[in-house]
Amino acid sequence: MSQVDPSTPINALADGFWESLLELQPTLATQYGDERYADRLDDPGPEGRARLRELFERTRAAAQAIDAQGLPVEDRITRDMLIVIGDLGIEEDDQRIHQLRVVDQMAGPQTLLPQLVQFQPARTPEALDKLLARLAAYPAYMAANTQILQDGLQSGLTAPRIVAERTIAQLDRLLAVPIEEAVVPAMSTVASDEDRERVRDAVREHVYPADQRFLEALRGPYLAATREEPGLWSAPNGEALYRTAIRAWTTLELDPQEVHEIGLEELREIEAQRVEIATAAGFGSDTRAYRASLAGDPDNIPASRQALVDRATEDIERGLALAPRFFGRLPRAGCEVRPVEEFKERDSPFAYYFPPAIDGSRQGIYYVNAYDLPSRTYSKLATTTYHEAVPGHHFQIALEMENPDLNTFRRLGARMVGGAYVEGWGLYSEKLADEMGLFRDEAERFGMLDAMAWRAARLVVDTGLHALRWTRQQSVDTLLDAGLTATDAAIETDRYICWPGQALTYKIGQRAIEKLRAELSARDGSAFDLRAFHDAVLGHGSLPLATLTRELPNWLATPA
Repeated sequence: MSQVDPSTPINALADGFWESLLELQPTLATQYGDERYADRLDDPGPEGRARLRELFERTRAAAQAIDAQGLPVEDRITRDMLIVIGDLGIEEDDQRIHQLRVVDQMAGPQTLLPQLVQFQPARTPEALDKLLARLAAYPAYMAANTQILQDGLQSGLTAPRIVAERTIAQLDRLLAVPIEEAVVPAMSTVASDEDRERVRDAVREHVYPADQRFLEALRGPYLAATREEPGLWSAPNGEALYRTAIRAWTTLELDPQEVHEIGLEELREIEAQRVEIATAAGFGSDTRAYRASLAGDPDNIPASRQALVDRATEDIERGLALAPRFFGRLPRAGCEVRPVEEFKERDSPFAYYFPPAIDGSRQGIYYVNAYDLPSRTYSKLATTTYHEAVPGHHFQIALEMENPDLNTFRRLGARMVGGAYVEGWGLYSEKLADEMGLFRDEAERFGMLDAMAWRAARLVVDTGLHALRWTRQQSVDTLLDAGLTATDAAIETDRYICWPGQALTYKIGQRAIEKLRAELSARDGSAFDLRAFHDAVLGHGSLPLATLTRELPNWLATPA
């Protein structure tokens, strides 16, 4: 039962903003289990973008008009977040960021339906009609995205060549999938053979031809006009675009060169810890040799896709068993493990998390990537599972969604500005897993340190690529030195090229949470309560880092 008063000005504004956003972005509504708009797709064209901008402008102005003095803490946070979202949305529209985002091998328009149909049941005639209407709307959706390609050609805001090439290759794989296999997720909830054939006909008539036309547009003059240099600096107004990207992902004003140096220093510190483990294992200071021994150990390599899923499931169960010692509140939603779909596993990260449905009809989903199984070692899997699932993103996101003290926008939409908080908590959770005793052996602890080095290297390579004019190979080499496999170094580099600034969120957020913990532990001494600290960090939903830093010490009162 919600304890939020919906009649207060700020809650009413936040609820109105969230409702309008779901209407403008109906696929977002479906991802949260809201089926009101399940017959529609987003409008990425000029009219849809104009309506979204108007929502940002109207919401920002209304939030600024509410006096912050005397507001309860949650209302004050909500007000700040709506202003930040409005500012960033308007700034990104001014900079035509959509022209860069339309080509994306991880979350581009071509990935929408394959993922969406997994969460759109069609068990009733009404639900089936909505699914068919959505499929029929797909050609117009992709036509609008194709027009954005043409707009990018005119403005010079084209994707980097490697991102376009990966997207083209992914579309080729998608279009090679037989229609019967492509719609399996939706088919599982369609009642009759006749209705299944209606879905196949809609896919055959609407989806494949629309994807083919988008692919042809990408392969044409657009590909020839893509940017040879991978960094955002090479785009028109690239330096300002990168500064905006940093603010959008971290909510902080950060200097790229300073961030770069922080990453280098962290890499040095982490390497010293890895040397300790390698030395104890008989490899001296040769951490590469120790890592190679782990990579070549048959017991450390999953024998099948299912073996990878089973091990991740076991790690989640172990984390849940120990969690009550470190958390006062635990999420009600469960966490299921699934393999990444084969059509996109080559372009996807090692693992990622998908939130539960707000109505409880779907658990959280932890996806593990079974592509190139020999590189998916168990010593690497453990720390990733604790980051993405338990006690990482699953705890953070599910607790946020279930929190009765937060309005709907704060429970579901706050991650729009909480990227560094979200990923900072995920990375903090990897070290917390070590405190919890979840790692089975020093090999898994070494995997955790490799993951820490990877996130420190992200500070180096993201700023290197997008501000310091690095080549793609410089990024790959840095990630190899940090401990990634050749497969992951390439995939991750192209992810950072595609999503400027996102790679900064992990270490920037983790450092903020750890700094707060150290300060409060020093303040409270033996009275410091780690369970209360974790509950406070997770108890107010996703926050801008500046807000978390300002408010959290007030939530944990100094002991008498």
